Amino acid sequence: MKRLIECVPNFSEGRDLAKVDAIVDAMSGIPDVWVLDRTSVADHNRSVVTLVGEPEAVAQLRSWRG
Repeated sequence: MKRLIECVPNFSEGRDLAKVDAIVDAMSGIPDVWVLDRTSVADHNRSVVTLVGEPEAVAQLRSWRG
């Protein structure tokens, strides 16, 4: 059975959706990582992404700088 980790990163960008799209595309481009949801709120300039993946794959996000 595969182990999965849920990760819910948030970041200070909710107005420039092209930037948010680029971040989410990079996250979903990692093998064995699946983006389940994303929300951006322009008034608060925040975005939240919910993703799951195998532990080794999710660990790649820690060092990702885009």
